[in-house]
Amino acid sequence: MFDVGSTLEITRRADAAGEVDSTPVLQTRMIDAGGGSGPGITPDALATVRERLASTPDPHTDAERIDLVRALEDLKNTASAVQARVTVAFAESQEAAQAARRRDVDELGKPGPKSIAAQIALARRESPHRGQRLVGLARGLTQMPHTSAALAAGVLTEHRASVLVTETNHLTAEDRAVVDSRIAGDLDDLDGLGTRALVSKARQIAYELDPEAAVDRTRRAEGERCVTLRPAPDTMAYLTALLPVAQGVSAYAALVRAADQQRVTGDPRSRGQVMADTLVARLTGRESADATPVEINLLLTDATMLSTSEEPAQLGGHGPIPAPLARRLISTAATQAEAWLRRVYADPETGQLVTMESRRRAFTKTQAEFLGLRDRTCRTPYCDAPIRHVDHVTAHAADGSTSLTNGQGLCEACNHAKRARGWRHTALPDGSVNLTTPTGHRHRSRAPAPPGSA
Repeated sequence: MFDVGSTLEITRRADAAGEVDSTPVLQTRMIDAGGGSGPGITPDALATVRERLASTPDPHTDAERIDLVRALEDLKNTASAVQARVTVAFAESQEAAQAARRRDVDELGKPGPKSIAAQIALARRESPHRGQRLVGLARGLTQMPHTSAALAAGVLTEHRASVLVTETNHLTAEDRAVVDSRIAGDLDDLDGLGTRALVSKARQIAYELDPEAAVDRTRRAEGERCVTLRPAPDTMAYLTALLPVAQGVSAYAALVRAADQQRVTGDPRSRGQVMADTLVARLTGRESADATPVEINLLLTDATMLSTSEEPAQLGGHGPIPAPLARRLISTAATQAEAWLRRVYADPETGQLVTMESRRRAFTKTQAEFLGLRDRTCRTPYCDAPIRHVDHVTAHAADGSTSLTNGQGLCEACNHAKRARGWRHTALPDGSVNLTTPTGHRHRSRAPAPPGSA
């Protein structure tokens, strides 16, 4: 165990002419019980460091403040390098344990990549998707020693290190090492280099080393085309299409032409507004963007609907929206005879949703709709992915009941990860779920509070 002494000492270098170097020097000192320097630091000692950092007094001058900002940034980058190294060690340990078990018994619940990434994600308070990227970054850095050293030195940020790993993941280990050496072999070359310039430099070297690999990578990328939706500020949404460049440019040009034609006729809308409305109209097959016959789930209290309360409503797939907007959506749909209502019941003590009135006969579909309304997004902590699977908390094979109290909404990745060896989900009386990872760490998952529960 280490007692952290002077946790943050900042000095400023001066050259022979007395000019102050803008690069601050961060010095950390760990002192063990015997007064000697320690070889490492434990999580408990890190907690002490965090406490002392949090109470760091404000420097006296602006120059010292900038020095402190830089020093803390370097410290974050160094911590990222250590996290990457430990992540690789954890992944290799899990895989070795898996290989040993396979020699003994042919088991189904094995800790595959998704299980490993899910545990890293929970430890870093990130989504499982982000966890996969972090594990990929850590593994990639093992083949890029100069990039790893630049990250450990604080010169390179985790984001820029991940950019270099991503831009070289299609190369052989030998070619990747060449890119690593030419870009990060000299730390001075990284000074002042922005992310876009870093990407451009990495791609140029990669194209020179193996142009065929770049072409193959483009072909694989075309197979990843997709459309995604995510919330935007002010009750808006980002509808994003990932397309091959030719198709993306063509689609955008078509929307620009349509907008220009409308503007010539005196349409008062801006070009951006016309392009957005044209996109919605063409995708839905309607004459205008307002008349879109798509079912959405709008969860609100009766008081909000009847204008006696201004508590926000919850729009499925988006999140909270203002009460007046919710009433306007209902009014518009009712005017078009396309609105229908169902009552959703909440526990009077806990406020948690417990059941739902249904006008449909397929109970399993109604149950899935209810869990979607209750959970909104994947129930795994830090995961905001859309719900793709409705699954048992306690598995049916383990005598878990097919009931609302034993059901939860999960994204596809999290549902697959929980089936791996060592994962355990337990439903609690208050509606929350205890999630235990293979290493024994516990996390609590709670459904969002519904409208009217406050």
